[in-house]
Amino acid sequence: MGLLTGWFAIPLWKRVLGALVLGLVFAIVWPQAAPAVAFLGDLFVRAIRMLVAPIVLVTIAAGITALGDPKRIGGLGGRTIGLFALTTAIAVSVGMAVAALIRPGEGAPLGTAAPHALGPAVTPYDQLIGIVPLNIFDALAKGDMLALIFVAILTGVGTLLAGEGGKPFADFLQSASAVLLRIVGVVMEATPFGVFALIANAVAANGAAVFVHVGWLALAVVLGSAVQIVVVHSLILRLLAHLPLLPFFRGIIDALVVAFSTASSSATLPVAMRVAEKNLGISRPVYSTTLPLGASIGKDGTAMYVGLLSMFSLQAFGVELTPAVYGLVLLTGALAAFGTAPVPSASLFMLAAVLSAVGVAPEQTALVVGFVLPFDRLLDMTRTVPSASANLTVATTVARWEGELDEAVYRARATA
Repeated sequence: MGLLTGWFAIPLWKRVLGALVLGLVFAIVWPQAAPAVAFLGDLFVRAIRMLVAPIVLVTIAAGITALGDPKRIGGLGGRTIGLFALTTAIAVSVGMAVAALIRPGEGAPLGTAAPHALGPAVTPYDQLIGIVPLNIFDALAKGDMLALIFVAILTGVGTLLAGEGGKPFADFLQSASAVLLRIVGVVMEATPFGVFALIANAVAANGAAVFVHVGWLALAVVLGSAVQIVVVHSLILRLLAHLPLLPFFRGIIDALVVAFSTASSSATLPVAMRVAEKNLGISRPVYSTTLPLGASIGKDGTAMYVGLLSMFSLQAFGVELTPAVYGLVLLTGALAAFGTAPVPSASLFMLAAVLSAVGVAPEQTALVVGFVLPFDRLLDMTRTVPSASANLTVATTVARWEGELDEAVYRARATA
């Protein structure tokens, strides 16, 4: 009993970081044993993903009903989408700038890579039409985030417009949201074990020297991710939200570690919601609206990587980099990132859309994907971190603007 008490007395983020280091050491010292603990990581990811669809549907609807006034929805949503559009565009620019500085594509041995053709890209028309699901239960089963967000918004607005008649259902949504977030808290206690297994298997499967083959690209991904978090997100918090930085970054460590280990924005969502309420002091109506929206469109890591990998590809193929090419990569990269699914390695499947806009043939794109894909899991883990940071940065800033941020809770993290 004393051992358990001591375990839970340690802050979760310290337990998680300790598990990450142990997983790395375990994979290096005893890599052949890593598959034996793989089930812990699989169970952890499945438990989190199990919660994503119901959390998106219930918490957005509950958050809207908690706003009380349908007019607030438009202002909240507009500010959220506007901020995500800003961070996404900046992220593409950061990726392009880092690639221009490091030039990872020059001399890249793409000729030795096995081509990996991508399937047909989903058209903007199909993406737009798909927002309205034919079957709500099918959207739940598939975890179709945009469709679930649409249904949740419609449900929340309908409940508000129903007035007194909708009050019992609004109370049910609030209760269901509270229960789901409590379940998230229970699942989060398993994070150290899941992270240990996920890191051990990722390193054991690829080898500790995995980045030697794509070293410059890996360095560029790490540098781009760091710039986006440390510079861009910090400036937004200081200049737009007028908040100190230390409490924010101390408060979001749990979410960033889960983002790194799962390489999935959607899998990070339940943890981000818990962190937003408990550590940052963001009110439920705000975080339950902004964070699920961010899991679908807030892709700073993806945007940075799409810009970076596009420049990597153009450098490798010797394409002349004119101002027009830079402009096309920036525009198409930002749009592609907005439509990327929140799942591992999804960035690669948006690369064709960007490269085709600047005249790169599908066969050449297949070479790039074939070169990167064997190492993409660890790269993907790294670039998911700025996406998670962006979602919480936007949620915090919007909460500050809306007067829905408990600063006492937020600032308490500075001394936690």
